[in-house]
Amino acid sequence: MIHYLTTGLLAALMLACSPSQSHPSASASTAPASGTGAAAAASIQAGDGGFVPEPIIVQWNGQPYTRDAEQWREMLDPLTFRVTREAGTERAFSGAYWDKKAKGVYACSNCGLVLFDSKTKFRSGTGWPSFYKPFADAHIGETTDRSLGMLRTEVHCARCGAHQGHVFNDGPEPTGLRYCINSVSLHFVPEAQVPKR
Repeated sequence: MIHYLTTGLLAALMLACSPSQSHPSASASTAPASGTGAAAAASIQAGDGGFVPEPIIVQWNGQPYTRDAEQWREMLDPLTFRVTREAGTERAFSGAYWDKKAKGVYACSNCGLVLFDSKTKFRSGTGWPSFYKPFADAHIGETTDRSLGMLRTEVHCARCGAHQGHVFNDGPEPTGLRYCINSVSLHFVPEAQVPKR
């Protein structure tokens, strides 16, 4: 636990963080999702902010979901845009999900692809939602991040490229991984509303 707390404090000091903000829901005039494959729509409610993607995608056919920067800017609230499209980070302990314990899945807040299951969520003490494995390996992309004078592995949504956070090798068993994710990069879907695969 001390290691996680130290990691969280160090990360909070080293990363450029934005102040806590409320996240007004985007209007319904956003462009419809394309290339949803075997997606099924979930009846979801806004409330944690940002663009609420529909449908929620539990099985992805590999087709990318692309928008240009201005379209993303119109779809997303400012904090979500900064974090997901410009690789920013939210302030530790400020997000909606860092301590959430409800059962369900966490989808990409930009395109609706399911990225994590609550069954793999754990309390790392860092102030960001943490998971020990993704919902499906193909749903998460990784790139090398050499910013801030460190060598880290950045993780993003494989479907739309939205920055999620980073993965570290100091997580719990069975994987030993810690996916440290921004709340605004995610949209929580309660277990009863998750489409069946």
